[in-house]
Amino acid sequence: MDIQSIKNRFGIIGNSPALNYALQVAVQVASTDLTVLIMGESGVGKEAFSLIIHSLSNRKHNPFIAVNCGAIPEGTIDSELFGHEKGSFTGAVESRKGYFETVNGGTIFLDEIGEMPLGTQARLLRVLEAGEYIRVGSSKVQKTDVRVIAASNKDLLQLVQQGKFREDLYYRLSTVPIRVPALHDRKEDIHLLFRKFAADFADKYKTGSVQLDDEAKQLLINYPWPGNIRELKNIAEQISVLSEDKNITAKQLGRFLQPYSTNRLPVLAHANGSPQEFSNEREILYKLFFDMKKDVTELKRMFLEVLQNPNLVAQNQGLINELKELKAHESLQHVLVQQPVQPMQPVTNLSSGRQVSIGMNDEIQEHVEVEESLNIMDKEKELIIKALKKHKSKRKDAALDLGISERTLYRKLKEYDIED
Repeated sequence: MDIQSIKNRFGIIGNSPALNYALQVAVQVASTDLTVLIMGESGVGKEAFSLIIHSLSNRKHNPFIAVNCGAIPEGTIDSELFGHEKGSFTGAVESRKGYFETVNGGTIFLDEIGEMPLGTQARLLRVLEAGEYIRVGSSKVQKTDVRVIAASNKDLLQLVQQGKFREDLYYRLSTVPIRVPALHDRKEDIHLLFRKFAADFADKYKTGSVQLDDEAKQLLINYPWPGNIRELKNIAEQISVLSEDKNITAKQLGRFLQPYSTNRLPVLAHANGSPQEFSNEREILYKLFFDMKKDVTELKRMFLEVLQNPNLVAQNQGLINELKELKAHESLQHVLVQQPVQPMQPVTNLSSGRQVSIGMNDEIQEHVEVEESLNIMDKEKELIIKALKKHKSKRKDAALDLGISERTLYRKLKEYDIED
């Protein structure tokens, strides 16, 4: 079956080379029983590729089930996948079959595999290698013949390096990797997709089909589409329903697009001067702390110059007073050691690497410098504790404030042994 026939059958629109290659790999691997790992950003249509593989396989007449690993609580995911025996845990009033038993002979699609707990990963590895599993609360080994297709919007290799994903499972899953391109990498397909969605919604809501002028088309194509095809479809539906004028200008289109920038995160510069986006939140925090420490070091250097030149003391009395006020600032208190006996202002002597302190009587004393902690895990734990206190131990609100999922917050609480 050629690629165009696949597109027509499954309603896939687009002609970008990356999309065509991903479809070609899916078609070639469908007739085998190889495990497939589908990678791509959220909203690119990874589940559609799993359906294509199942529909073209020898298992097409057997069951297919899609499981979102990130949506199942950690305490119940083993029961969902492998089943449980009666009385194996609180609430298990009867025995239950898991997905690997009910879909025997078919295909199971494990979406967001990166969210799967490590314990469950070990049991999944046994299924992939030996076709065996054990129900929760049982000691009897059962056999299953299920093809596994996994998907993730995260870099699983990075999770492996962080100890959050098993390396052996990664290489077992990625027997055949398929990378689905993001919408911003398929610029030639964006307007085609929009026209298709607009036509479908015009038919659904019995309205005229939306038309974009040239400037609106360029705005549509150049928008970064962080939500990918899912976001594009939502925008097309909003415009079809809310716009009285079906001839849309760039200004009208801009009202529906989110003020999103691809460069919202801080960047590091390469040696050649080109920017590189931070890959995760920890790198952002490293940059923040590094800049803070650099600013404090500069302030101490300026203060030392004033001290070394008595003629500048009177001229820069305002600077000295300002630095004394800065001492009370929390970020400066972490870097400079306070003397409880006499108010002092510590300053690093750059030539000797030691610190000097000036008191209210202008006496200069030496003491040891204590560096602030730049450990990211400590800062992360501190932020989680502050968020929980702020929201009175309400995990949902704390997770929202921290910008992470409630599931991730729960995992962090266990990891850092935080009692909320």
